Amino acid sequence: MPSFDEVLKEAGEFGRFQKRVFFLLCQTGVTFSFLFASVVFLGRAPESYWCRIPGAAELSARCGWTLEEERNLTLLPLRLVNKSSSWECERPDTTWDTSVSCADPLARHGAGSLPHTACHGDWVYEQPHASIVSEYNLVCGNAWMLDLTQAILNLGFLAGAFILGYAADRYGRILTYLLSCLGVGICGVIVAFAPNFTVFLIFRFLQGVFGKGTWMTCYVIVMEIVGSDQRIIGIVIQIFFTLGIMILPGIAYWIPSWQGIQLAISLPNFLFLLYYWAVPESPRWLLTRKKGEKALKIMHDIAKHNGKYLSPHYSEVLNEEVSNPSFLDLVRTPRMRRNTLILMYAW
Repeated sequence: MPSFDEVLKEAGEFGRFQKRVFFLLCQTGVTFSFLFASVVFLGRAPESYWCRIPGAAELSARCGWTLEEERNLTLLPLRLVNKSSSWECERPDTTWDTSVSCADPLARHGAGSLPHTACHGDWVYEQPHASIVSEYNLVCGNAWMLDLTQAILNLGFLAGAFILGYAADRYGRILTYLLSCLGVGICGVIVAFAPNFTVFLIFRFLQGVFGKGTWMTCYVIVMEIVGSDQRIIGIVIQIFFTLGIMILPGIAYWIPSWQGIQLAISLPNFLFLLYYWAVPESPRWLLTRKKGEKALKIMHDIAKHNGKYLSPHYSEVLNEEVSNPSFLDLVRTPRMRRNTLILMYAW
C-alpha cells in the first residue's frame, strides 16, 4: 500500500504548484510582522503637548489666540512627582477667568506659590491623532499603558496558538486560515476607530488571537504539501517576516496618523480571502479526517500543475490509515527539529 509521501513524490514534492502556494502564503508573514511591530509607530511619543489649565480654552477663544499662542501665554510650569513607584505630572492649582488680560495673562499668577494638582484629562496636543499616546492620553502617570497594549497583543498570540491551533486540527487548515484573516481585518478596522482605550485593548487582543492563527496555519499548510527533503522552506518563511519589518517604516513615513497606519496594516488581510480559490486544503489533514477522496483529488491537481501524472494504483491511498501528525512530525531531521523549536519559542 503506497504511503502519502510516495504519492506526493510522484505528484511533485516542490513543483510549480507548491511554489505558487508557498509564495501566496508567505505574504502572511509580511502582514503578521506589521501587527507585531506596529506599536513602534502607533505609539510614538507626541512632539509637543501640555496640561491645559481650566479656563484656558475660554480665554484663548476670547483673545483669539492660536494654539501655540495659548501654550506660550497660559502654560504654567509642571512638576513630576513620584507616587507609588510611578511618575505623576502636576500643574499649579489655579483657574483662568475672563478678567485676565489678553496681553500678559501670566502677570497675575505666581506659579511658585500655588498648590499643585494632578493633570487628568486636561492634555492638549499639537497633533492629537498622530499616535495612540495622544489619542488616549498615555502620558505621565498613564505612560505604562502603552506597554500594556503590546502585552495584550502578546497575550492574544498565546491564546490564538491554543484556540486556533486546535481549530486547525479539528476543522481544517485552510478554513482556520481564512477565518483568521477575516478576524484580523475586522478587528484591525475596529481598533482604528475604537471610541475609548478599553475597546482598543479588547480588539487588539482579538487581533493578536487571529493574527497568530494566520501565521501558524500558513506555516503548517506549506509544510504539509511539500516533501520531507524540502521542509527547510519552513525557515525560509521567516524572510517574509523580516521583509515586513523593512516595509513598515515606509508605511509610517507616508501616513501621518496612527489610524491610517492601523488601516494600512489591517486591510491587506481581506485580500487573503481570495486564497479560497487558490490554496487547497492540506491533503495530509484530509487523510487524517478519513476524507481520502478529496485528498486524492487535490493530489491529482498538484500533479497536473506540476506537469506530472499520478498513477491509477495510487487510489489505494484512500484506504490508508494515517495518524494525525504532530507539529514536530513534519520536521524529520534533528537539525530541522531544533531550528523549528527555536522559532516556536521565539514567537
